[in-house]
Amino acid sequence: MTNTNTNTKDPLLKPLTIKGVKIRNRIMSTSHACGLEEEGAMPAETYQRYHEEKARGGIGLTMFGGSAYVSEDSTWASGQLNMSVDRIIPYLESFSTRVHDAGAAIMMQLTHLGRRGETNTQNWLSTMAPSVARETGHRSFPREMDRYDIRRVVTAFGDAALRARQGGLDGLETMVGGHLIGQFMSPVTNWRTDEYGGSLENRCRFGLMVHEEIRNRVGDDFLVGMRFPIDEAVKGGLNFDDCLEMAGVFQRSGLIDFFNANYGSIDTELRLLTDCMPGLSSPIAPWLEVAGAFKKAVNLPVFHAARITDLATARYAIRENLLDMVAMTRAHIADPQIVNKIVNGQEDRIRPCVGMTHCMGVNRPTCIHNPATAREKYWPQLIQPSGGRSRKAVIVGAGPAGLEAARILAERGHKVKIFEASSQPGGQLRMATKASWRKDITGIIDWRVSELERLGVEIIFDRLAEIQDVLSEEPEIVIVATGGIPNYDWVEGNELCTSVWDVLSGAVQPGASVIIFDGTGRHPGLTGAEYCHEAGSDVQLVLLDERPAAELDYGERIIWRRELAKRDISLVIDHKLQSVTKQENDLLKAIFVSELTGVELEIIGGQVIVEHGTVPADDVYQDLRKASNNDGVLDVSALLAGQSQPCLKHSEGFSLFRIGDAASSRNLAAAMYDALRLCSVM
Repeated sequence: MTNTNTNTKDPLLKPLTIKGVKIRNRIMSTSHACGLEEEGAMPAETYQRYHEEKARGGIGLTMFGGSAYVSEDSTWASGQLNMSVDRIIPYLESFSTRVHDAGAAIMMQLTHLGRRGETNTQNWLSTMAPSVARETGHRSFPREMDRYDIRRVVTAFGDAALRARQGGLDGLETMVGGHLIGQFMSPVTNWRTDEYGGSLENRCRFGLMVHEEIRNRVGDDFLVGMRFPIDEAVKGGLNFDDCLEMAGVFQRSGLIDFFNANYGSIDTELRLLTDCMPGLSSPIAPWLEVAGAFKKAVNLPVFHAARITDLATARYAIRENLLDMVAMTRAHIADPQIVNKIVNGQEDRIRPCVGMTHCMGVNRPTCIHNPATAREKYWPQLIQPSGGRSRKAVIVGAGPAGLEAARILAERGHKVKIFEASSQPGGQLRMATKASWRKDITGIIDWRVSELERLGVEIIFDRLAEIQDVLSEEPEIVIVATGGIPNYDWVEGNELCTSVWDVLSGAVQPGASVIIFDGTGRHPGLTGAEYCHEAGSDVQLVLLDERPAAELDYGERIIWRRELAKRDISLVIDHKLQSVTKQENDLLKAIFVSELTGVELEIIGGQVIVEHGTVPADDVYQDLRKASNNDGVLDVSALLAGQSQPCLKHSEGFSLFRIGDAASSRNLAAAMYDALRLCSVM
């Protein structure tokens, strides 16, 4: 769908023209390493469809290629595009055509990583930088660049920029902060005494050479910008005034057309996640006012991204002239249809980004509650009516999986009813908000409840559905999404233990001294540890894994490490709970066994709390199997092929399925994907 709206009362919908490039509105998606490259670091169909969907959703500008490299000694293990070869040009031509046909502008980011590269992946080459200054995050020790290196990289930037123009793009930006250009600019990473070091002007010299080369290759009518630091916020680094002075140098050169304002440092995981890409633990738009002050002091258009996830903040940014383009990158990962929904008066239907940073992990850029993102080649962002007859469907369980299954089936045109044993929807996800930094996660539940109200789906609360409840509805489809129950029966003395869910739900109060065993590396065990500590308990946390949050993506993992460190929670790693026995003084003795040595460890405490995942709470599923026309069996081949389940072709009886934790203990993203794959083809 192409947005042709001409209403300019909404500041977000006003067009912006930079040189000859007209951007239809003020909402954009910034460059990021989406991890979808294929065919030798090329932006093939999967990559293109991901961005095309944003264009179809009405976005004004989509930028791609986070850290697309200009030279083959600037590489990570994955997540980059190779702009150092002409082979990429046909891909760019196809890419730009797709996005332009959908009405949006398209640009990309070019970079050389410098010291931020990796030496033990891909080409196994040395990294290089202005000085021998190691980056903590990517760990390489760079060599100091000589004049040959400088000339070679400058030329490589020009070559890559020309390829971008030949590919039909509207423009490009260079990545400055933390990458090679920025490493020359910052006194933290540039200790040179030649003409490239020392004074502010000298430290800008390399960046000016790069942009002069780019401009000479692409001409004056191709947009060239900089992803520019506005404050490194580190001791000895560039402060706001330094960055403004450097911005003046580049602005006066006449070589660039816009600044994309970036705050902070990215040389450690924690700095990256709290400065450049803040998530759930950070406030909304933490650097917007700083970016606005920067815009006030320069004479070029200013873009900015940093957890701007809601339209009220985005409108404020444009209306108050803090920004020229407001980036809602992760918000579009959650819902690429944002602009269309604004135009159509459906803002309340925008799927919210809750900031969980799942999109920045191993499965990037998949959203924790929008599994279609990054899978547009196979699965629809907009659920379409089935085209067949309406069926009667019963969902058992109103946790995330059940709510999503119901939403999709109702969008397909089926009549859906949900039975939920508790008095409210959301299941275990409700307890996730007990963590100090994860309150916004309720948006995942609230959005689905709102959508189900719109679709007319009935939810029966406080009903522990049994076989007769389901059969009395005469369903044709039954989906069991009842979740799981805590899994700790395997512990010797398990009757003396309690589950982390019992504590977080308030069913059991934390004791004066608690021992928490985290056997999953997910959120619940750590949430329980923080919750008990805040309640005044003396907490001893024992991990099966070698580090906290081992199963989570790095964005969540680093925040949990910070929160545990802030509370000075005692930590034991690489141990498995074996047994719990009661002592004469009413204390409990927990025996753990080292995963490394087999040696036993004895810990005494007043309460033993266990997190070891769940086992399916699937009694109703087992009871219904014999009455179903498929014995509750899922055809895995059909599921993976995106095909409807064969049993749905039966004219008699009902087909039975189970999803989410009712099938096995997994995470929220898996539950959502279960619902999408199963229900969007019913």
